[in-house]
Amino acid sequence: MGWKESAAPVLTRMPAVQRPEGHVPFRRKMYWTAGVLILYFFLTNVSLWGLQAGGDDFFGQFRSLLAGGQGTVLQLGIGPIVTASIVLQLLGGANLLGLDTNDPRDQAIYQGLQKFLVVVMVFLTGLPMVFLGNFLQPSAQLAQSLGVGILGVRVLIFAQIAAGGVLLLYMDEVISKWGVGSGIGLFIVANVSQSLVGGLFFWEGDVGNQGLIPTWFDIAMGNVSNIPPLLTTDGLSFVLMQAGILGVITTVLIYVVVVYAESVRVEIPLSHARVKGARGRFPVKLIYASVLPMILVRALQANIQFLGQILQSTMNLPAWAGVYADGQPVSGLFYYLAPIYNPDAWMWWTAASTAEPWQVMIRIAVDLTFMVIGGGIFAIFWVETADMGPEATAKQIQNSGMQIPGFRKNLGVIEKVLERYIPQVTVIGGALVGLLAVMANMLGTIGNVTGTGLLLTISITYKLYEEIAEEQMMEMHPMMRDMFGGD
Repeated sequence: MGWKESAAPVLTRMPAVQRPEGHVPFRRKMYWTAGVLILYFFLTNVSLWGLQAGGDDFFGQFRSLLAGGQGTVLQLGIGPIVTASIVLQLLGGANLLGLDTNDPRDQAIYQGLQKFLVVVMVFLTGLPMVFLGNFLQPSAQLAQSLGVGILGVRVLIFAQIAAGGVLLLYMDEVISKWGVGSGIGLFIVANVSQSLVGGLFFWEGDVGNQGLIPTWFDIAMGNVSNIPPLLTTDGLSFVLMQAGILGVITTVLIYVVVVYAESVRVEIPLSHARVKGARGRFPVKLIYASVLPMILVRALQANIQFLGQILQSTMNLPAWAGVYADGQPVSGLFYYLAPIYNPDAWMWWTAASTAEPWQVMIRIAVDLTFMVIGGGIFAIFWVETADMGPEATAKQIQNSGMQIPGFRKNLGVIEKVLERYIPQVTVIGGALVGLLAVMANMLGTIGNVTGTGLLLTISITYKLYEEIAEEQMMEMHPMMRDMFGGD
């Protein structure tokens, strides 16, 4: 008996959000999407009961990317969901699952397996976060008043973040079935947008710690002392770094590049086999796999850093493995494996840096290699599992009644034509996105949202706009929904 037969009774009975029986009107989709987003913002502001103030953020610089809130019910964010997706993609890519996603039963097993892995990842991530290190400190006063001890309060904290992690999974499922776009994508956009708004308008603190607009308001009003002459090296550094101009330039540049890259495409002409004169085009975009595979690459890097933090908090790592200061690696293996977060991480000539130039160069090379190669690999996995590969796309084109002019109406012929473009464009697009993410991190962005977070936000927003426009078009012309296989 195979693993499918053994696990099917459990996996097919995993709780799931019911699919709509018919077409969901666009307005209702928007209501569901807005309702889930409001719930998400609410949960990111619900503090964990029994948590003592302070403690290190387990996710650190990955916080904006993983769409959670430090010390809140959504402490874990989308981390368990993304990590489970990585495991499934690796197993699927190696053909170890033996599942046919076109078979309804195998599809139910796959979805159940995904939910089961998310629950496993909630425990694997949440337990060390609560019971090891100084990440989530329990309140000794509450432990004494309840008479359950520190261990009892830790259990209560874990129960809350576990419930939040599972709830986020079903919130994502609600949006994917009843709303517009992807739940994970919308949560990232919401979280990064909060950071961008804070990077513009946050009014507390001094220059370098407050928002861009308050900073320039203070400079204009003469509230900032000791500003170096602007025509000197120190003055230029002040304007670019502390005053945030470099972050603005990088943010605008990334926006322009991503929007341009989204519009670059190879268009394969199509014609309808039965309706004379009905023509169309199948676009193979430069960023064919979208920017979402970058979540998987960064999540893999995040998990490596989490492992280093856990090992550091439970044992004394040897110097070659990692030396930590303020919760961050400053030398050793885990330092070289850590992504470049901001300009200070690679500018070795600044006072804030303690690393040698050769150490910084190795770290940059490792980060670039990881992101460029990892971006290409995960883009391929993403295309195959999302049924966007040549074979699945050829079936979709044939089922819609379309064919490529000048070629026989044959599934194998359509697939061979698509194989000329899709695999190559997928790898190039994934590598390009990885390169852009590292460059954005090195130059800095508004609100320090990380380059990957900014790329994801721009790309997801762009695709959301396209999807909303498509939904509105199909709402106005119902026959188009039937032509493109809509509900």
